[in-house]
Amino acid sequence: MPIGILLVGGLGTRLAPLTSKTPKPMLPIANLPVTEHQLMVAKAAGITKVVLATSYLAETFTPYFGDGSNWGMELIYAQEKAPLGTGGAIRNAAELIISEISADEPIVVFNGDVLSRHDLRAQIKLHQESDASATLHLVTVVDARPYGCVPFDNNGRVTDFLEKMDSPITNTINAGCYIFKPQVIKGIDLGKVVSVEREIFPQLLRTGNIIQAYLDDSYWLDMGTPRALLKGSRDYVGDHEYIFGDNCNISKSAIISGATAIGNNVSIGEDVEISASIIRDGVKIGDGSKLQNVFVESNTSVAANTEATAAYLANGELTEFKL
Repeated sequence: MPIGILLVGGLGTRLAPLTSKTPKPMLPIANLPVTEHQLMVAKAAGITKVVLATSYLAETFTPYFGDGSNWGMELIYAQEKAPLGTGGAIRNAAELIISEISADEPIVVFNGDVLSRHDLRAQIKLHQESDASATLHLVTVVDARPYGCVPFDNNGRVTDFLEKMDSPITNTINAGCYIFKPQVIKGIDLGKVVSVEREIFPQLLRTGNIIQAYLDDSYWLDMGTPRALLKGSRDYVGDHEYIFGDNCNISKSAIISGATAIGNNVSIGEDVEISASIIRDGVKIGDGSKLQNVFVESNTSVAANTEATAAYLANGELTEFKL
């Protein structure tokens, strides 16, 4: 039975100021935290035990997810006292489960800032059949320059990990979901700052280990910027003009469109226009306001006739961001 590790400790600096009060993995996508979407992907693939590797605002995860029983899962929490890099965070989280898993039991690692609908069950199956030390989900992008690239051969074996370059040799990139043999993770020094992408993967290749590529170009999104977060929420809302949570009071004269997501206990006044936005719980929006591509923080009161585009709104605070 595969076991999951979900890396949710990042600072989310590219998402600031949205992450000033909420860690990136707890930001809402179609009214559910990013982490909840990821846990449902894990569960659908047969993973029912997951370690959440926390750090920044770690205290926000447990009140929402608890022990995971409401989702039919077992959740365990590992907190980094100081940033350890991706490899160090994986090793720190694995310390809670490493003694109870067998040598051939896959450990599936998710990055907390990625939304993906790829076939995780098929990735796990390929990992087991190929006897790989690690199996990476890869996606094809139009332009790999912002990412770096991951070439592989005709047998699907990864051949290199290349940093960002002006002329990438391939458009396949690391999509952020890894499957490891337990001994690979056991080999990482506990408490040491380690990058799995820059150190562990290249070392595996140098020592002749198999790193298998799993190419799946299903829906994938790095939601590390406000623009991407808003897009992700719209994508998950789908064809609806908007969705809303419980106990909302929305004026009949309000016009809401663009796959907007409205949380619980939200009040929207007369003649308000909202498009392509995320409105969190407890928000009150005054009459005549016009909001487009905005993120409104929880329990914020938006004054009447407020106009904002591509902005973060909190009580007494309006910060514009690039789209």
